Amino acid sequence: MSAVLAIGIFFIVYGAYRGEVETVFSKAVRICLECVGLDKWEEYLTG
Repeated sequence: MSAVLAIGIFFIVYGAYRGEVETVFSKAVRICLECVGLDKWEEYLTG
């Protein structure tokens, strides 16, 4: 059990080191906006 936890923490730190936090966050925001239906507003405002 502790080995799985250690591996999970390692991969979280490794992903943060590589700069993946911004990528994951931007994808999460886009998915949430699509679920709520606000993704059309972003297209309207930017294009």
